[in-house]
Amino acid sequence: MQDSHSNSSQKEGSKSSYAEAPNSEGLKAYPEEKEDDISRRIKNDPFYGLSFRVGVAENKNIVYRDKMEDVHTYIANFAERLDWGYFAIFDGHAGKQTARWCGNNLHSLLEQEILASEHTDDKADEASKANGGSDMRENLNNVFVRADELIEKQNSGSSGCTAVVAVLGWELTNGSAPEAPQGQEKSHPKYEYVPSPKHKRMLYTSNVGDSRIVLYRNGKSYRLTYDHKASDVNEMNRIRDTGGLIMKNRVNGVLAVTRSLGDSYMKDLVIGNPFTTSTEITPDDEFLVLACDGLWDVISDDKACQFIADYFKSNSDPHDAAQKLCQLAMDNSTTDNVTVMIVKFDKDIFNVQKGATQS
Repeated sequence: MQDSHSNSSQKEGSKSSYAEAPNSEGLKAYPEEKEDDISRRIKNDPFYGLSFRVGVAENKNIVYRDKMEDVHTYIANFAERLDWGYFAIFDGHAGKQTARWCGNNLHSLLEQEILASEHTDDKADEASKANGGSDMRENLNNVFVRADELIEKQNSGSSGCTAVVAVLGWELTNGSAPEAPQGQEKSHPKYEYVPSPKHKRMLYTSNVGDSRIVLYRNGKSYRLTYDHKASDVNEMNRIRDTGGLIMKNRVNGVLAVTRSLGDSYMKDLVIGNPFTTSTEITPDDEFLVLACDGLWDVISDDKACQFIADYFKSNSDPHDAAQKLCQLAMDNSTTDNVTVMIVKFDKDIFNVQKGATQS
């Protein structure tokens, strides 16, 4: 799989989750479809006009947990870009304050970072602006570090959270600016946005802690995150080099994860710099699984992806799939909160893109 990545060194309650429905302005009706019918479709389907769909399921796990400390967020048309998506899960510990703060604020920080990067250099070419300016992985790293600083300033107490964030979007394939930077101007009955022939689809991910993002491609699972645990040799060495101790697979005998957001009282050891990846999405890619360790502690990457792939053979609804996978973790005796998010890609967008190329 072609991708690039970096790992920089230096669960009951309200949830932050929503999808912004596409703007109805400029949408074309199907043959003999009235304007009221278009509005009804948009109202009933928040993913109308998009080339991806999202499903989320969560379970507090009342047998073992008295609180739900997970928070999730997803946003369609992220950063004012058609057919872009933002997907995130924050798994809280020692309280939900940090996870809730991240669910409410991290996407806004990232959008500000993206927009700011566009204006950093007034001489930046149109291709750079269309791609969000600087490298998205750099934007993600900056935002995680910035979030950590703000959480500490706002005194979140002893709480912290692991985090997985994915950004899906369209970018230009070369340095030249297309005639229509936002995609084809032609209307399409299924998609609000049709990428131009000069666009490619990119997925960027970042994480701290042991929540994961797994991509299912050509019948195989590919983990796009790194488990920052005190049992990991690289992380153990980093902690010890910084003056910390690993006792019973925990940092200073307290935290099982070596990177997180929050946990301000251990910030000299448990840092917020994320592991990041960039991957081009192709027709070979079927879906993405984001989940907290409540799933991964009892279900392997391969088993989770195969379970979803088999389910999609008879039911294409990602929400139902997420519920089934969440229940599978419960059936396998997980002892933690569980949150599962499934992002299902619509491969037909690539056929439409090819059609736009030929027209």
